[in-house]
Amino acid sequence: MSIRSLNGTDFTAMVIAGAEQLGQHAEHVNSLNVFPVPDGDTGTNMNLTMTAGVAEIKRKSSASIGEAAGILSKGLLMGARGNSGVILSQLFRGFSRSAAPYEELNTIQFAAALQNGVDAAYKAVVKPVEGTILTVAKEAAKHASYYARRTNDITELMNEVLLKAKEALAMTPEMLPVLKQVGVVDSGGQGLVYIYEGFMEVLLKGEGGSHASLQKDSVSSAATMVKTPAIEPVATKMAQVIAPEMPLSAQARLETEDIEFLYDMEFFINRELGENAGAAFDEELFRKSLSKNGDSVIIIADDEVIKVHVHSKTPGDVLNLALKYGEITQIHILNMREQHRDLLSAGMDIAPSPDLFAEIPHEKTSTVEEAVLPADEMAPYGFIAVSSGDGIAEIFKSLGVDVVMSGGQTMNPSTEDFVKAVRSISADQVFILPNNSNIVLAAEQARELLEDERRIIVIPSKTIPQGMAAAFAFQEDESAETNREQMLEAISRVQSGQVTHAVRDTQYDELDIKAGHYIGIHNSKIVATDEGMLNACEGLLKQMLESGDEVVTILEGEEADAEVTAALAAWLEEQYPDAEVEVHQGGQPVYYYLFSVES
Repeated sequence: MSIRSLNGTDFTAMVIAGAEQLGQHAEHVNSLNVFPVPDGDTGTNMNLTMTAGVAEIKRKSSASIGEAAGILSKGLLMGARGNSGVILSQLFRGFSRSAAPYEELNTIQFAAALQNGVDAAYKAVVKPVEGTILTVAKEAAKHASYYARRTNDITELMNEVLLKAKEALAMTPEMLPVLKQVGVVDSGGQGLVYIYEGFMEVLLKGEGGSHASLQKDSVSSAATMVKTPAIEPVATKMAQVIAPEMPLSAQARLETEDIEFLYDMEFFINRELGENAGAAFDEELFRKSLSKNGDSVIIIADDEVIKVHVHSKTPGDVLNLALKYGEITQIHILNMREQHRDLLSAGMDIAPSPDLFAEIPHEKTSTVEEAVLPADEMAPYGFIAVSSGDGIAEIFKSLGVDVVMSGGQTMNPSTEDFVKAVRSISADQVFILPNNSNIVLAAEQARELLEDERRIIVIPSKTIPQGMAAAFAFQEDESAETNREQMLEAISRVQSGQVTHAVRDTQYDELDIKAGHYIGIHNSKIVATDEGMLNACEGLLKQMLESGDEVVTILEGEEADAEVTAALAAWLEEQYPDAEVEVHQGGQPVYYYLFSVES
């Protein structure tokens, strides 16, 4: 007996099974990390995100697929953690919008909902990178749209979706050289495959096991999948199927001039003000007009305000188009070529691997009480920073940060955590320092959710040193926009380094890394390895120090060695006598030392 339509009850069962399948393999996904550092977290973030969604859909069950998908979307949105969690939440957010009008979905509608999810996820990422979870979702949805015209059986369609997702996952090493170099596939895509396996398991059980051949082909482990001929060139390395969701060097391979639509624009149109107040708004026409010389177009409109985001060649033309509908406010224009040149000149990848820029906290993310004071008691500015380690938290507080959220690579604050933190601060405008590239998207998502309450400015700090430099650059008597520019400038002058240990043998560039040896990471690249901690630290700092007269800050982790610290300080004084060296107790886990070098 085939399943010709999918209702809310069956969809809920699929989601629960998908979350369980992912949860069972979360540690496996965590281990799938290009870099042999002990903080892979893709599985944890996706698992926590799905757990939040499941809790919501269990609490408010519905037999309507439209309602059930909407309930799931809300739970995922608020619980999203890390890049992989945010992208996952957007996949289901788009799905829910497409499913909203329906009580049940047929194959055509189900495929359309999958595609709508992919569209939403791509829009959520400023510069989508192929060879990641986005590619796996896209190829699966594209195949679903094709196959849905050839079957009216939901189970058969889902089988094709899963097989295509696995095929796309197996091809990710061919799309990103860094994956192929170490013989791995994308971890975020691997997590999505686990979720789809859970979906398929429920559909097969619903059919009483009548499709035995489908079950054999589809519900197999991803570890088995990677041994197929499709990826034979890297099969010998596939015993550990590993990869980061956002590869560390993808943007480093991008030529600056390849950024075609170079102006990143974001602004609001107040439809009740200006010469054209009250003008009728044709969203589709506006979108098409912006797309002629732009991409990444996002428009969120209501009766009073229109929020616009676009990458464009001609910002003047965009603003002239916007003026037809009201008065423009809160304009932000960023030259992405300039940003790309600045980051490359600093030795940084514009979208570095999230695995390299955070520390794992021992405690859960900080919880905060919501407290909103009357408007006349609101401060002009507030600050939120994410960190781990008591010493680092104290440094941020000394720099004027109001809320220090405990978080890091395997305990990323969720969107909801950021929402609560913002609401706990009595300030008109709030700056957020994520201090981890894997947390920036969740912070941005919180900003969008709260845009009607107050202004939130996310400074895209990807490391603890960057966050400290940004906080130090803040001047309360300056405007928010001036402060934003000064903090971004401060970030561009900072080089970040981390020292940890390798959890397995691997080959990275010209480095032969052994399990248990120490490794030094400069910005987004492993540059040193040694069996001795001091040698690894020295090797890393040699790469970071250029002129020799920079300011060097050493943050000792909870497992730092006092003798190594003393020896390192003495070595710096001897080798770089003009450098200014500061040593602080950071208390961070996982990383023995964090280094900041600022020119």
